[in-house]
Amino acid sequence: MVQRLAVAVHALARPEVHDVVPALGGLALHFHPSFEGNAQEAAAALVEACLDAGLPKEPDVLRTIEVPVCYAPEFGMDLNDVSEKTKLPVQEIVDRHAAGNYRVLMIGFAPGHAYMGGLDPRLAVPRRATPRIVVPAGAVAIANDQTVVYPYAISGGWNVIGRTPLTVFDAGRQEPSLFGAGDRVKFRPVGRDEFLRLEKK
Repeated sequence: MVQRLAVAVHALARPEVHDVVPALGGLALHFHPSFEGNAQEAAAALVEACLDAGLPKEPDVLRTIEVPVCYAPEFGMDLNDVSEKTKLPVQEIVDRHAAGNYRVLMIGFAPGHAYMGGLDPRLAVPRRATPRIVVPAGAVAIANDQTVVYPYAISGGWNVIGRTPLTVFDAGRQEPSLFGAGDRVKFRPVGRDEFLRLEKK
């Protein structure tokens, strides 16, 4: 419902609304700095207007993004730990992760950092006890019932099981983030050679 509400607010195209950001359980409306009214009252009025008009239905065809992932040990730094916690062999962890049908629930924590639901329950492990100071760009990681792809090198405490060669976030692109709320995501396993070839593109 939050994502449908975000679509409805976007459709109003109000000039005072600078950005609309859906989250797991709420919606943030960012007003333009020049807006002189009461932002809280204006946001409430916009939401009420959208709810009164009826929210749009979820589209039948959603964008699906295929993400190549190399699950080799050098990229899947926590695969062995996840194997110990889940009592599953590493290859089964890879197979289960790649077989999932994921949906981007929200973008948060950092620009382009997509939280995706749909993780196989057998892969649900807690975050690492000690976060890493730096997690490499493109790292594919899991924690609890979600999976993420780190948009660039930042700190983080999720369990890293692979890496994608795709550029997840680029402020210079017309659409900086590879992912958007509501997108469907499929992970495709690739070998190290294909990873390096795609990384050079």
